[in-house]
Amino acid sequence: MDSLIAKLYQSSKTILTTKDLVLIWEETNQNNLKAKIAYYAKQGALIRLTRGVFAKDKNYNPKELATSIYTPSYISFETVLREAGVIFQHYDTVFVAGPWPKTMTVNKITITFRKLKDTVLFSPAGVENKGNYSIATPERAFLDMIYLFPKYYFDNLDSINWEKCFELAAIYHNQQLIKRLKKYQKNYAQ
Repeated sequence: MDSLIAKLYQSSKTILTTKDLVLIWEETNQNNLKAKIAYYAKQGALIRLTRGVFAKDKNYNPKELATSIYTPSYISFETVLREAGVIFQHYDTVFVAGPWPKTMTVNKITITFRKLKDTVLFSPAGVENKGNYSIATPERAFLDMIYLFPKYYFDNLDSINWEKCFELAAIYHNQQLIKRLKKYQKNYAQ
């Protein structure tokens, strides 16, 4: 096996960006990098998913893909809330907090980016690193949701830690969000 491909497989990442390839291959010459990427994509050793984003094989993590397209970004909103049992509606879309609002489909995976202001997006509070991607805690995802959708309906708020929500709410610098949070707590907390 080619040593450059062997280096790719030493990485735990299932998704690789052009920046990752520069670091892994230690290739600083843009023309050489483009030639190597084109060669390995043609050989099938790299799967081109979208501009500057590649998979090592078909068994890549959709969440890793979603957070590789734009930085900074993290998995949030319905994706996290569904997994936490806060909403019951199933979505095939991966919802991501990012620097721009955009919906795109990459290799049959629909990804919706929702724009949050930089002070919120860049804050690590309530965002966990899951190895090769970042994901909001249920409390952070809940706050992201009520920040952008003030009247959103949630099916089950039993698992939400209200104390954590009030701590995290400070990163939004938004009094309306605090009022909404108090209203949700009053209406849903037992």
